[in-house]
Amino acid sequence: MKHLDHIGIAVRNLDEAIARYESILGTACYKRELVESEFVETAFFQQGQTKVELLGATAPESVITKFIEKRGEGLHHMAYEVDDIRTEILRLREAGYQLLNETPKRGADGKWIAFLHPKEAHGVLLELCQS
Repeated sequence: MKHLDHIGIAVRNLDEAIARYESILGTACYKRELVESEFVETAFFQQGQTKVELLGATAPESVITKFIEKRGEGLHHMAYEVDDIRTEILRLREAGYQLLNETPKRGADGKWIAFLHPKEAHGVLLELCQS
């Protein structure tokens, strides 16, 4: 894994969260994107090499809706950039780790993504992402 690409934060109201993070970070949201397959709208902030991704649900069946109902707003995942996502999935699977995705899928920012089960990383959902 190359570096921390972004931190994903689940929020109830994306517009309110964007305004709050613009104030806190002192920088504007540079991009909003709808990920229709996941029923999620994202908003990105760039902070050095790392991004902050706010995640707002667009439907009751969204994983973000379910996450917030169970845990409330807050840290949803940490994403690490990888050179070859298929190789990383294979490496982790062969090492005995449980992945939520056996094959990569398209996510926000035009990246290929896959997730490692949170129980494997002490309760933190880890995302692999490849540009």
